[in-house]
Amino acid sequence: MITSGSPPFSTGSSSTSHAGDSQRVRDHTEGVLVTDTLVRSYDLSDRERLNALFTRAGADSPSGELWGHPASERTIYLDPYLRLDPRSVFLAEVGGELVGYLTGCLDSSELPSEDERMKRAITEHRLMRRPRVIGFFARAAFDLAWTRLRRQEVVSGDFADPDWPAHLHINVAPEARGTGAAEALMAAWFDRLSEAGSPGCHLQTLVENARAVRFFERMGFRPHGTTPLVPGIRYQGARVHQLTMVRP
Repeated sequence: MITSGSPPFSTGSSSTSHAGDSQRVRDHTEGVLVTDTLVRSYDLSDRERLNALFTRAGADSPSGELWGHPASERTIYLDPYLRLDPRSVFLAEVGGELVGYLTGCLDSSELPSEDERMKRAITEHRLMRRPRVIGFFARAAFDLAWTRLRRQEVVSGDFADPDWPAHLHINVAPEARGTGAAEALMAAWFDRLSEAGSPGCHLQTLVENARAVRFFERMGFRPHGTTPLVPGIRYQGARVHQLTMVRP
């Protein structure tokens, strides 16, 4: 299983000035300007541009790309969120250009499991006919066998805990990292959680994505549980490990 939650991204620290927070809580569609970044809700007219951003936003991150087929990866990590609750999808713009997005889910049990989404992607996009994808899954199968022989833990099943039912994915384009765009997206999501009365939120990133981990810690998340191997994914030639983080 591929790591769920937040596809890791890089971000630097920045100073942001939030304006109109109370208005954002009441009506996300109005948009809120944070420094030079406008954060607003997703609209159907954004779909083509969001698809394009999805393809490039994870550049240079440990899991920015899984098997090199963006359309099938969107079937798992983007499309279900747009269908389930578009009000929990936020976009960041600079100068009218999309530079970041956050897809949230208030109740993870309402979303099809990652296994279900994976099977759908494999079937709809005929992934097993694509050599590069076959190579990815062969590597994942090898990793599973490798961990079993060494009695090590591997990612298995979705995270489920009533204390942290909500979760999110966030991705920011390389040119917008360190600008405050990621912080602004998270602020909009936190407002959404508060508005919905959510008891808590979780996300999943990679241990090896140190910058993302530091960012999420600044946003109030803390590590939770173990750090199992994520089969199939490599970063700089090495295996990677999933990190679950939670925030009340």
